[in-house]
Amino acid sequence: MTTPSSTSRTIQEKKVVDVAIENGHALVTIDNPPVNPLSVSVRQGLMDAVRRVNEAKCETAAIVCAGRTFVAGGDISEFAGPPPLPHLPDVLDAIEASPTPFIAVMHGTVLGGGLELALACAWRIADEKTRFGLPEVSLGLIPGAGGTQRLPRVIGLEHAARMAANGKPVNTKTFEEFGGLDLVFSGDPTQALAAFRAALPARPVNTSDRSVENADLTALKAEIAKSAKGADAPMIALETTALAATLPFAEGSKIERQTHLELRASAQSRALRRLFFASRSVTRPDRLKAFTPAAINHVVIVGGGLMGAGIAAASLAAGHRVTILERDTESAEAGRGRVEAIVAKDLESGRITESKAEARRASLSAGANYAAAFDADIAIEAVFEDPEVKRAVFAQLAAVMSETALIATNTSYLDPNLISEGMPGPGRFLGLHFFSPANIMKLVEVVGTSATADQTMATAFAFARGLGKIPVETGVCDGFIGNRILSAYRRQADYMVADGASPYEVDKAMRTLGMPMGPYELQDRTGLQISWANRKRQLAAGTWPGRYVDIADRLCEMGRQGRGSPMKKGWYDHTGGNGQQDPEIEAMIAAWRSEHSTGGQSFSTDEITMRIMAAIVNEANLILEEGIATTDTAIDIVWTEGYGFPKHLGGPMFWAEETGMERMREAFAAIEAQSPGSWKAAKIFQG
Repeated sequence: MTTPSSTSRTIQEKKVVDVAIENGHALVTIDNPPVNPLSVSVRQGLMDAVRRVNEAKCETAAIVCAGRTFVAGGDISEFAGPPPLPHLPDVLDAIEASPTPFIAVMHGTVLGGGLELALACAWRIADEKTRFGLPEVSLGLIPGAGGTQRLPRVIGLEHAARMAANGKPVNTKTFEEFGGLDLVFSGDPTQALAAFRAALPARPVNTSDRSVENADLTALKAEIAKSAKGADAPMIALETTALAATLPFAEGSKIERQTHLELRASAQSRALRRLFFASRSVTRPDRLKAFTPAAINHVVIVGGGLMGAGIAAASLAAGHRVTILERDTESAEAGRGRVEAIVAKDLESGRITESKAEARRASLSAGANYAAAFDADIAIEAVFEDPEVKRAVFAQLAAVMSETALIATNTSYLDPNLISEGMPGPGRFLGLHFFSPANIMKLVEVVGTSATADQTMATAFAFARGLGKIPVETGVCDGFIGNRILSAYRRQADYMVADGASPYEVDKAMRTLGMPMGPYELQDRTGLQISWANRKRQLAAGTWPGRYVDIADRLCEMGRQGRGSPMKKGWYDHTGGNGQQDPEIEAMIAAWRSEHSTGGQSFSTDEITMRIMAAIVNEANLILEEGIATTDTAIDIVWTEGYGFPKHLGGPMFWAEETGMERMREAFAAIEAQSPGSWKAAKIFQG
C-alpha cells in the first residue's frame, strides 16, 4: 500500500522530467524549479527518458527546461553525503551513447552539471542571451560528470581550462566563437528547434570520442595560481582539464570523478558550500516572510560622493529612477558626473549596451531642492559621519516624503536611533550600511532602530536583494557587525606594532592567510582619517576599550592619511604609484616605542595571524552573545562579502572551528597578557 507521502513524492518525480513524442521526435522537458538542478529525481527522469525515446526509435530528442533557465547546476544539498543513484556521469554517458541523438535547447544559464548535460548531447542550440560556465570552483569543487574532459573536446583545451579554473561564465557570442554551439537563436525556442530539425546536420562524432590538441598552459597556470589566493580547486580544475590532451576520455573522466568526490569532503568545499546556503538564508529572515515588500520605484540619494554615487549607480542598474540631492547645485552636478562615469565604465567594458547606458542616464537627476523627494519610495543619506548633519538631512526628508516611504542612513558606526530620534513616522527609519564601492560590493548591513517596523525591514531587504546585494540584519552597536570586528582587528594589529612587529610584517601575515591586503594597506586605501575620526569620537565618549596606541593618529596629524591624501603617503609611500615600504615610518615607530618603553618583541607570521584572529573571533562571539548578530554564519557572510576574508576559509567563525578552539584560546590568552585590561573575553574564551 502506498502512503500519502510516497504518493506525493512519486507524483513529483514524474513531473520533474516529462517526455512528449510527436511525429518521431521527442521533447524532454525538465521542470524542477527554481533553477532546474540535476537532483536525483531529475537524473532518474533523464535516464527513463533515454530509455523511452530509444524504445520509440525517435529520430531526435530535444532537452528543454521550463522556467527562466536551463539547468543551472547540480543539487548542492546532495553534496554532503554519498551521491544517490543514478550518478550523473552514467546519465550523461547514456545520453551520449543513445541511438536517438539528443539536442540541448538552452536559455538562461547553463552552469555546472547543466553544461555537462549539454556537452553530452549531439547538438547544442541556445538563445542569444544565454550564459555558459563551470562554476564548481566557487564551491571548492571541480566538475564531476565529465565537464573537464568533454569541454576541451568541444572548444579546445585552453578555453576549457580557463572556464573550469576561473569558474566565470561566458556569453552566447563567446561560447559560439569557441565552437560550443551549433545554432544561436532569438525568440521562440520551439520555432528554432523546429527549424534546426528541418535541416538536421549529420550526427557528429560523440564528444567523448574526439581528440584534444595539446596547448601551452604555462601562462594560464601562473594567472590562476595568483588569482586563487590559496584556494585549491582552481588549480586542480586546470590540471584535471589538461588531462584531456593526454588521456582517453574514460581514464580522464574517472580521475575527474574521483577528485570531485574527494573535494566534496574537503574543508574548503565545506566552507564554500556553507557560505552558499548562508548567503541565501540571511537575505530572507524568517520573521519577515509574512510581509509583502512595498514597491520601490523612485530612489533618492542624499550625498553624491563616492559612496552616494555607488549606491545611485547600483539603483539605476536595478531599474530604479534615481535623484541625487546635494547641498548646492554645483555639488549635485559633481555627483551626477560620478554616477555617469560609472555608467560609462560599464559601457566601455561591455557589461552594458549603449541603450542600457542611455536608459540609466535618462533615469538619473540631480539637484539641491529636497522637494524632489516628495514621491520617493526610499531615501538614503550618504553624507559625513556627523550625527547632527545626518539628523538635519533626515528632518528635511521627513518634511517632504510620505510617512510610508523609507528613510535610511548609510552610517558606518553611528546609532540610527539617535539620528532618527523625534522624527515623524519612526517605523520607517533604519540603517542601510553599504560597502564601498557600493556599485560593486555585495554586502549591505540592514540596521533596524528600536522603532523600525517589520514592514520597513521587509521592504529594505527586498530592495537590497533587487540591487543584487546580500543584505544581513545587524543590531545596533558601535560599528555594527563588520566595523566593530574591524576595530578589534586593527587594535590588535596596532598592539603588535607597538610591541615590536613591523606594520609590513603584519600586512604580509594577513595576505599569507589569504586576505587581499593587510590592515595597514587597507587603511592607506580607504583613508586613515576615517578610523581616526572614529577613535576620537570613542575617546571623547570614554568608550575606547583599554590600551591606546596613537601611532596612526600621529600619521594623520602629519598629513599621512593614505594614498588618496595630498601627500600620497600613509603607512606606505604612494608617491611613485605603487605603495612602497617607507623607512620614515619604521623610524617613527621606533621613536614611539622608545618614548613608551615598548618594543623588543618579535612575532612569527603564525603568531601574528593567530593573535589577530583571536581578537576577531573573540569580538565576533561577543556580538553573538549580545544578539547583534543572530548566527555565526551571518558574521562569516559579513566578513567574506564586506572585508575580503577568504571565502575558501569560510569566514572567521568557520576558520576558528577548523583551526581548533584550543589553539584559539591559547592565542587569546596571549593577547590578554600582551595588553592587560584591553579585551573583554567572550564566554568561549573564559575559564
